[in-house]
Amino acid sequence: MGCASSKQFKRPPGYEEPAVLAAQTTFTVNEVEALRELYNKMSYSIIKDGLIHKEEFQLALFRNSRKANLFADRVFDLFDLKRNGVIEFGEFVRSLSVFHPKAPKSEKTAFAFKLYDLRGTGYIEKEELREMVLALLDESDLHLSECAVEAIVDNTFSQADSNGDGRIDPEEWEEFVKANPASLRNMDITMAFPSFVMHSEAHD
Repeated sequence: MGCASSKQFKRPPGYEEPAVLAAQTTFTVNEVEALRELYNKMSYSIIKDGLIHKEEFQLALFRNSRKANLFADRVFDLFDLKRNGVIEFGEFVRSLSVFHPKAPKSEKTAFAFKLYDLRGTGYIEKEELREMVLALLDESDLHLSECAVEAIVDNTFSQADSNGDGRIDPEEWEEFVKANPASLRNMDITMAFPSFVMHSEAHD
């Protein structure tokens, strides 16, 4: 008597309080709550288990769950902090925080480096840069000739690889980003995830 059913207090998998996430990220409490609504839509779009699976992530990005894209795969892997094949709400908010306009440039630079370091070696190889450039062009529905792509890759690599050892280390990447701020344009939530942008204004 007087015992409430535990079911009514059941939280979705990986749930974390908005106030806690707001304190640990660049988002406000209202922004986190808006992200919760977005997360719910994404996590119940296909598998409906309250967790974001890769095909649901791709569906949100491209409106197509079967469109293979290295950019989406790589971002999903970096968001999946626990490396368990799904993105929980806390992981979603913490990872998206680096794309917030007010996020420190150093965090954006480091995340972008990991994005390009496809094989996790701690360096960006020329082939990795080429693969990601092609993926970003595909994600943006831009079609360039092979020669134009090679010119972009060669020019970027020649600028970034300052010591000429055939790979870009974190320090070289940091210097390249300082000289070329536009290289971080995809590190803004409105550019990288236009479909994620909240349509309602947050009210404090």
